[in-house]
Amino acid sequence: MRMRLSSVVGAVLALCTGVFGAESNLTEPRSTQKILTGDFKPPQVYENTNLVRTINLEKGYVRETTNVLITNTDKSPQSEYYVPFEYDLMSKIGGFDARDKKKPEFPLEVTIAALSAVLDDQGGASKPTQYYVIHLSEPLPPKSTLTLSISWNVLGVLTPLPASIRQEDKQYLVYNFSAYVPTVYKTVKQKTKVKFPSADVPEYTTTTGLTSAADPEKQGSSFTYGPYDTAKVEPGTAYPVTVRYEFNKPLLVCSLLERDVEVSHWGGNLATEERYWLRHDGATLSNQFSRLAWSTQNFYISAGQGSTSALRELKVPLKPGTADPYFTDDIGNVSTSRFRPNNVREASLELKPRYPLFGGWKYSFRIGWNNALASVLRKLKTQSDTYILSVPLLEGPKMPEGIQYEQFVFRVILPEGAKNLKWQTHGGTGVPPLHAEYDLHKTFMDTLGRTELKLTAHNVVDEARDVTILVTYEYPFLAAFRKPVTIFTGIAVVFALAWLVASVDTSIGKKRR
Repeated sequence: MRMRLSSVVGAVLALCTGVFGAESNLTEPRSTQKILTGDFKPPQVYENTNLVRTINLEKGYVRETTNVLITNTDKSPQSEYYVPFEYDLMSKIGGFDARDKKKPEFPLEVTIAALSAVLDDQGGASKPTQYYVIHLSEPLPPKSTLTLSISWNVLGVLTPLPASIRQEDKQYLVYNFSAYVPTVYKTVKQKTKVKFPSADVPEYTTTTGLTSAADPEKQGSSFTYGPYDTAKVEPGTAYPVTVRYEFNKPLLVCSLLERDVEVSHWGGNLATEERYWLRHDGATLSNQFSRLAWSTQNFYISAGQGSTSALRELKVPLKPGTADPYFTDDIGNVSTSRFRPNNVREASLELKPRYPLFGGWKYSFRIGWNNALASVLRKLKTQSDTYILSVPLLEGPKMPEGIQYEQFVFRVILPEGAKNLKWQTHGGTGVPPLHAEYDLHKTFMDTLGRTELKLTAHNVVDEARDVTILVTYEYPFLAAFRKPVTIFTGIAVVFALAWLVASVDTSIGKKRR
């Protein structure tokens, strides 16, 4: 009996191995960082003829954009432009993007240049300046000019002041920067424009001796520092400026976002799930939270007669035809949500957490939904068994004040048997550096596991919603039968085992003739 059982199990295992053998398609991620020597200094081969910087403070993170007219002052063509950042600030930069103003549709290649640590006079490790290196599309000839548009986000640098407020008080934030734009090159003329969310700016630095007129110049909710004639100012010179402004909105930071999209050819479905670890980095409450006071305040806010720095709700725009949404947290299903389906235009999922989120409070939850696979997947006609999947890099809540993501994990789970996986980004500005890993994801009734593409990034903001991930893979015709064969084999094994068990003689004693 044991021999018969072993023969059946061995045959089943051999069948599974023969049908479900798969190829490995793992590749090594590419590095975009290079290490410089401790005494490195960028060559003085450019002149910033005119520089205009815009600091946008309308969201919960800082968005800086610099348009600079550069001139090659060297005797040979140049192709690398260095943008400096302080050591401590480098880890807070995200979405760095550079473009030629004449060709704005094509982003320029950017790499990170990090200086190795050096020892100061006291024998301790110093914090050297780090650089983003912009590689021009073609070398700039001597005495030629080029206009660059450079932008980036700065996360985690806004500080509430006062740090604690009452439940009904307004929230104010503080931001520090330099009136002189940090640069490694000589700058002839420059100015900085600061955009605030409102005209309520009770405190700000006024400069002396930099311009003949009042500095800054105020126009509604915008301040302009400069223009300055800085031809005789040494590169790297700083003029500290501090602004304190009203930001009576939630300062939302997601310490971790895990986003999964799972492709099912058999079901014709694309399942999406997102898991959030959210916190409010704004001013904390100076007194105990009052549910009664919040109900009164919430009533006036709903009527459009007030505002609050607390998070009341999250709005998630979804694709037309989205179905089966859900909203759960650590306790279970959250019923305070509303889904507005639409098969033609954008659908909407409105989420209300179990409690309002004030400064210093945290809330973790997950949301998910389904879409028709035909809306995001196409089969290439030129190559048999080859598919291309188009999905957004980021979806989820879309808030006017924005959300910043410290750590972002995006997984694309393809059907079992998919191979020759390739991916690329398309569209959008400020695409974050993505680190790719390939693995196998095992779920119910899988054999070797499903092909998985895992993309990780840091310092991502909601502007990444405009970025699309294009995934190309091969899915052979026979691989489509992997799941039904697995199910059939499992059922056959169960029946075989049941028959073997039923054929065992369990009687006690000798049989009577």
